[in-house]
Amino acid sequence: MNLDPRETLETMLGLLGFYCQVEESREESCVVLQVYSAEKERLIGPEGRVLEDLQALLNRMLLAQDKAAPKVQVDIEHYRAMQSDRLVTRVMTLAESVRTTGRPLQLDPMNAYERRIIHNAFAEDSEVETWSPPEQARMKRVVLRRRR
Repeated sequence: MNLDPRETLETMLGLLGFYCQVEESREESCVVLQVYSAEKERLIGPEGRVLEDLQALLNRMLLAQDKAAPKVQVDIEHYRAMQSDRLVTRVMTLAESVRTTGRPLQLDPMNAYERRIIHNAFAEDSEVETWSPPEQARMKRVVLRRRR
């Protein structure tokens, strides 16, 4: 019997004492579970760490049950979208110095999700491109540089 991602998350949160509403949608090859709760700050946690832990735990449970289970992204009241917008806005501001000086700029280390957001944000930019070291590199950074 395969676990249902939405029901599993609702059960997890209920057992932790949270009263939530969970809506399910699909994006590409991923199931997105949007959680609505009066206690969203506690569910998100400092710098989104509780949210990341919930997502990791849910995905591990689902994969333990079914190796072919789709990846699940958990979000709390669109927190991830708001964080993505802030990240892109901040990096776009930094990219202005690359445009004016022509010097590359190395960003702080980021997780894979954040790096993908930055790469996508600059995919159509005619002046600035992004570059990341190979996957085996220890530091996961993005470099902004003038497009060649």
